[in-house]
Amino acid sequence: MALRSLLCLGAVTAVLVMAGCNSVPKIAERAGLDQGANYQPVNFRGESRLPVDIRRVALLPIYGGVVAGPESASALDPVLLTALQQQNRFEVVVISRADCHRVFGAEEFSSVAALPAGFLEKLAQVYAVDAVIFTDLTVYRAYRPLSVGFRSKLASTRDVRLVWAFDEVFSADDQRMRNSVRSYYQRGDRNAPFDAMQAALQSPLRFGAVAVEIMCRTLPPR
Repeated sequence: MALRSLLCLGAVTAVLVMAGCNSVPKIAERAGLDQGANYQPVNFRGESRLPVDIRRVALLPIYGGVVAGPESASALDPVLLTALQQQNRFEVVVISRADCHRVFGAEEFSSVAALPAGFLEKLAQVYAVDAVIFTDLTVYRAYRPLSVGFRSKLASTRDVRLVWAFDEVFSADDQRMRNSVRSYYQRGDRNAPFDAMQAALQSPLRFGAVAVEIMCRTLPPR
């Protein structure tokens, strides 16, 4: 009788284990995290190789404008910095919002607006940089489905040459972006908790981290 009970318990346990193994893929499928292709940006252009004279690059604060408030834009500043440093294309010199205001009279500058006279020359002189990255938030929707848009430019401070430009909108409604979210949060850990991936589809910062990494990967290689 005891043996029969143990056998029955073992059978039930096996069924539960099998059900548990199947539940995560099914939940992921319902959330749109399938095994399809990841997001591939198309709206960017740049030189085939990063110029050898660009070694130190100033990173300006993200410009939120009327799209996002100062808190939302500034919260994405360290996210962009991390993505750039991971690419290891050049040394990143961070210009804080406070320093930007102190030196240039404003906390942030748009990549498409007129700059103060002598802006690039002063930037190169004060911070000893070879180039500068401007980044604008073009779309910022913090409710489901999440959506963020980034327009970014890398310009040389010496000859005011545009080295790279990017302009794209990322939406959590796009299956490819949901796949990229899965890949990002499973990187190096195939057993990463599903909650981390699902949370990224509800958090502008977590979703933005995936978006800016995709953007930074399009920078010209060294």
